[in-house]
Amino acid sequence: MTHPLVEGVATDLWIDGQWCPASDGGRFDVDDPATEQVIASVASATVEDCILAVDAASKALKAWAGLTPRARGEILRRAYELMVQEGEKLAQIVTLENGKSLADARGEIAYAAEFFRWNAEEAVRISGQLSHAPSSGARILVNHKPIGVALLVTPWNFPAAMATRKIAPALAAGCTVVIKPASATPLTLQALIPILTAAGVPAGVVNLVPSRASGKVVSAMLMDDRVRVISFTGSTEVGRVLLRQAAEKIVRPAMELGGNAPFIVFEDADIEAAVDGAMIAKMRNMGEACTAANRFYVHAAVSDAFSRAMASRMAALKMGNGLEDGVAVGPLVNADTRDKVRDLVNDAVARGAKILTGGECPNGPGFFYPPTVLTHVDPESDLVREEIFGPVAAIQTFTSEDEMVALANASEYGLASYIYTQDLTRGLRVAERLEAGMVGLNRGLVSDPAAPFGGVKQSGLGREGGHEGVLEFLETQYVSVSW
Repeated sequence: MTHPLVEGVATDLWIDGQWCPASDGGRFDVDDPATEQVIASVASATVEDCILAVDAASKALKAWAGLTPRARGEILRRAYELMVQEGEKLAQIVTLENGKSLADARGEIAYAAEFFRWNAEEAVRISGQLSHAPSSGARILVNHKPIGVALLVTPWNFPAAMATRKIAPALAAGCTVVIKPASATPLTLQALIPILTAAGVPAGVVNLVPSRASGKVVSAMLMDDRVRVISFTGSTEVGRVLLRQAAEKIVRPAMELGGNAPFIVFEDADIEAAVDGAMIAKMRNMGEACTAANRFYVHAAVSDAFSRAMASRMAALKMGNGLEDGVAVGPLVNADTRDKVRDLVNDAVARGAKILTGGECPNGPGFFYPPTVLTHVDPESDLVREEIFGPVAAIQTFTSEDEMVALANASEYGLASYIYTQDLTRGLRVAERLEAGMVGLNRGLVSDPAAPFGGVKQSGLGREGGHEGVLEFLETQYVSVSW
């Protein structure tokens, strides 16, 4: 039985401008995490299907790359406009299959659409260089060319935004793509395909291959000589596997991996503003975000005030089905995610942490976990060392800047960090000392289509967004010439 919100959404594979079933007829169910009910059945691509998708992308590459940058940009601009027009429908689909609140989903769709608008403008800003070699006297002509067929692998936590953040720069650069969405949330992308088609994206330029056999099909495409770049967003563990495979074929990797972001509150911080920022950094998508604030380091002088205010705000959030009015906290995506969050909290409590609010799973259907705040958290707790991916704030205290920086950097991850202080000099100084690809200084949101998104250490390679996002899909060619 198909849920009414996704009636009319195609649920097959999209290859070479056509909807088609899997070659072996295979399908898989997509569940609503709020009700645990099946909402749709989706075609599950085989290796053979995925190679056909690579065939289509390879065949379409020359013509797409041959369009003028303005022509590609205009198509991306139309995709932005159409996506905004269809925003409410897309937001409802995101909520239905992902679980996040409808308000959160609307924010995601607006953010996702902006990647089309930003990259419509980036398409015409891809420039080369001409210089005079100092020693040889030759002219150095530097040009940027589309790298080729791009394999895009997207996660379930932001099914629209993580896709457009990859599709838009790839198309702006002149590449064609094959997208493998997360099997938990394929419907959002299937609803996006008609928008791309209406915007003027030609057959074969974008191909969509949902599949339950994720490892097998991604590996097969990665081993195809025509695939020249893989852009992956997901766990560090899977990223390591894909990096090893990419190395065999010398395929360029763009990896946006895990995070364990510290949220730092100094004694001079505006506590109300810090709590406002913490609610954004922690509770976007119920904490199921690689940029989510996981480790809260609050100066001992203000820790009680901050913790009480944070607990009060978290306790006031309404939990329920994300499609219902007033709901701010929906279910987590599946039972495994919920159970992991529960186990992390239980481990912290066993080590002495104190629960200020939340901490217990509710009864009934759905993968719900309440907004939770803990203080006196042991730094050796799994809650501190692992990525939580849930609505849990683990608060520790510090007394000196050096101590805090050491704690913040004591992680294999280095994606995002957050700092709250009214001393701008201190804020910038600490930002430079943090091992993180992105820092929110008195801001709880760092993601922006116009900014380079990415991390250091085990949080990934490369950048998405900004001008850097297009460069991931371009090869640099140098021509030496004299005249």
